[in-house]
Amino acid sequence: MSTAQTYVELRDIVKTFGTVIALNGVSMEVARGQVMCLLGDNGAGKSTLIKTLSGVHQPTRGEIRVGGDSVNFATPRDAQRLGIATVHQHLAIQPLMSVTRNFFLGREPVRGWGPFSRFDMKSAHSIVRDEMSRMGIDVRDPNQPVGTMSGGERQCVAISRAVHFGAKVLILDEPTAALGVKQAGVVLRYIAQARTRGLAVVFITHNVHHAYPVADAFTILKRGRSYGTFDKREVTREEVLQMMAGGEELDALESELEQSDSPAAAPPGDANEASSTAARDGQESQM
Repeated sequence: MSTAQTYVELRDIVKTFGTVIALNGVSMEVARGQVMCLLGDNGAGKSTLIKTLSGVHQPTRGEIRVGGDSVNFATPRDAQRLGIATVHQHLAIQPLMSVTRNFFLGREPVRGWGPFSRFDMKSAHSIVRDEMSRMGIDVRDPNQPVGTMSGGERQCVAISRAVHFGAKVLILDEPTAALGVKQAGVVLRYIAQARTRGLAVVFITHNVHHAYPVADAFTILKRGRSYGTFDKREVTREEVLQMMAGGEELDALESELEQSDSPAAAPPGDANEASSTAARDGQESQM
């Protein structure tokens, strides 16, 4: 059910590619100041759903609503105009360029007019320090090449950039996938900061242990269908993991493996061979 706080809503989204059904009736809501974790194994449909929300794909059927209004995104730029920003797993960052240059890539503040305009570096440095400080990062030198920063700090640059340029919905595609434990923790703090600033955050991951500490709700995808949306107060970490991993399938596999390991499950040929060996051993002992 939609609420007054809901900012983005997906209703019964279906996406097909020829005869392949990538999404089949998926619904999801995200409110301002909320972290919605989109969970699912590889091939569950997470990427397709996010590309549909960010304007890369158009849904075959279903409705997208932003701020209560039904919308149609023809291109990613249409989604960006409504404040939907996506930070992809492979960051759009140039390692050899400075923090400031990466922050304003293509949208640099300028001084002067026309052919006499130039990059306002002083203003840009000040904005970068301020925005990064709000995310908990102290940038001592904005001229520092981004390639010298840690993976978590690079994520911070991308997140801060999206927030500065008007993001109201922040989509984070596997931001902790390639990070170690410490750096993943840094990124999770940035996500919590974004929520505190009133953004609606969609956190895509297959790692429940990263999702659970910062999530307010979980939407679980499985083979293109929604397994359901659950409030964090309703489910434990173990229950989320069980649903995401396909609990029934794992239980069936465990039962099958236990049966195959039991002596009673030995093939008839092995049993007959064992009996023949025992008989020969008995005859030899009598000689």
